[in-house]
Amino acid sequence: MKTALILLFLLALASIPGSILPQRGTNPILVEQWITDSPTLGPIFDSVGLFDVFGSPWYSAVYILLFISLIGCVLPRLGLHWKAMRRPPPSAPKNLSRFGGGEFEFAGEPEVIIAGARAILKKERWRTVVGQDTNGGHWVAAEKGYLRETGNLVFHFSLILILVGIGIGGLFGWRGNVIVREGEGFSNTLTQYDAWGGGRLSSADNLPEFSFTLESFNVEFERGNAQSGAPRLFEANMVVDQPGESGSTTHLVEVNQPLVIDSAKVFLVGHGYAPHLIVRDSQGVVVLDDAVVFLPQDGNFTSTGVIKIPDADPQLGFRGLFLPTTAVDEIRGPHSIFPAPDDVSIFFGAWAGDLGLDDGVPQSIYTLNVEDMTQLGLDPLRIGQRWTLPQGAGSIEFTGYERWASFQLAYDPGKELALTAAILAIAGLSLSLFVQRRRIWVKAGEVPGRTPGGRVKVEVAGIAKASGHDATEQVDALVELLKGKVL
Repeated sequence: MKTALILLFLLALASIPGSILPQRGTNPILVEQWITDSPTLGPIFDSVGLFDVFGSPWYSAVYILLFISLIGCVLPRLGLHWKAMRRPPPSAPKNLSRFGGGEFEFAGEPEVIIAGARAILKKERWRTVVGQDTNGGHWVAAEKGYLRETGNLVFHFSLILILVGIGIGGLFGWRGNVIVREGEGFSNTLTQYDAWGGGRLSSADNLPEFSFTLESFNVEFERGNAQSGAPRLFEANMVVDQPGESGSTTHLVEVNQPLVIDSAKVFLVGHGYAPHLIVRDSQGVVVLDDAVVFLPQDGNFTSTGVIKIPDADPQLGFRGLFLPTTAVDEIRGPHSIFPAPDDVSIFFGAWAGDLGLDDGVPQSIYTLNVEDMTQLGLDPLRIGQRWTLPQGAGSIEFTGYERWASFQLAYDPGKELALTAAILAIAGLSLSLFVQRRRIWVKAGEVPGRTPGGRVKVEVAGIAKASGHDATEQVDALVELLKGKVL
């Protein structure tokens, strides 16, 4: 048990980075942004698995050891508890007075008081046994609260089931993330994902076949109150196609209301803006006419993005700052003050030179390496405005914007088992906290010098098997009931 407690503490400690740092399984875009913004710590954290904590070998080693330790604790205790459940209560000790309790005398037969005590205890669901000691005294022993240990074992067994559920999900489950713009579609194949990860025994070849189109994305924000800026409406209207289905079906996906297709669930996890841009090169040829995904950086959707034009001569690169509701001050500079598109603008920085795409080194689409490039200038644009770049390098035009939604597609076969185990753990913990294990003894013996029909001494005592508790209340109540029967 000591080993299990130490491992449980280590598991909680190991989970802290997974709660603080972004994780690839839930937000791979934010992970890449974090690594880019922290060029020193980012690669170090990535190398030791801090951006995929719950799938890392060291985290798996801790919970596997905890799993083994819990089995070693629970299984022997199951056998001992089974024997204890079938064992009768222990006989009355010779000296009940050392447990405190109460005593009284009455005129009658010992058997009468023992029978009455047993009837009272059995009515209150105590397990009872009667006997007679070597001195001729009669006694009844009673015990109650076996469910306390049962609950304790159920709780610890549930922890094992939770670990089994996590293990099943880790081995056979998978999850991926994709950003889809309004009007665009997604097909559930590996090449369509922005990021995908599966368990050791899962395969992308077994992905369920379906596709969907994001018809529209609707979002509304609170205005004019203490929660101003909080999303009030957050939903995606989707058209889904599946093999074997006659025609398309429409679905409304909201937060915590995913789309369920076969064994997969499609969760709506984020959204943002994609400004539509037209870029022309130095000859006036259009080299880009598309919406570009910008990533939100705060709750007011101040968003950043990068545009790379490798086919222009010279090559062009842009860093953009998209502002749904524009504000500029001396401290923060350009920023958005509300997440809705009330006063849209975009601030661009432009560079010309070598983008470094021919070096064979992978680059993130959300970062721009300007080491071998010359800055051409900065300029803010409103919708419909064009910026002609210095030195005849070309131009960029801001024509509007679209919305995008971020989806997480996941299959977790162990979640039902983990949920059931969590419910059992709560039930078991409740039993172990609120059920008290107690023993009570009632002993009736002859008063020295007793003649037939004389006085009988009755002793009642009890103990609680949990620290911080006692059986005083039950003992006192039983004494009063017995007195009422014979006095």
